Amino acid sequence: MLIEQLAKAINGEYTAVNCYEQLANLAPVPSQKKRILAIRDEELRHYEEFAALYYALTSSAPSPKMNKSCPKAFKQGIVFAFQDEQETSEFYREIADSSHLPYVKKTFSRASADEQRHAVWFLSFL
Repeated sequence: MLIEQLAKAINGEYTAVNCYEQLANLAPVPSQKKRILAIRDEELRHYEEFAALYYALTSSAPSPKMNKSCPKAFKQGIVFAFQDEQETSEFYREIADSSHLPYVKKTFSRASADEQRHAVWFLSFL
């Protein structure tokens, strides 16, 4: 079960990194672009942590895939990002709560908190 959850998390982070790069380029205000790129960098860190954990558990590298398509307009992208961050925060919290492995619990708890903070930033852009 953890391996499947990790694969889903890896795909989600891979998608977020790519979509937020596009979203940053659509930002009408430089400060929004800067914040979105900072969020993208945190998503990349999550991706790397999850990929390393996946490798440690399976001895193989993950094969990430985009699991959603990115909206083409800024406002729709912000709504998409807000909703995705909220759902992802809950998903990560559930993984953390169900794990008995301290590293998994810590990694997903921290990522859940990051996702919630990201959601607040995206909400502020609306």
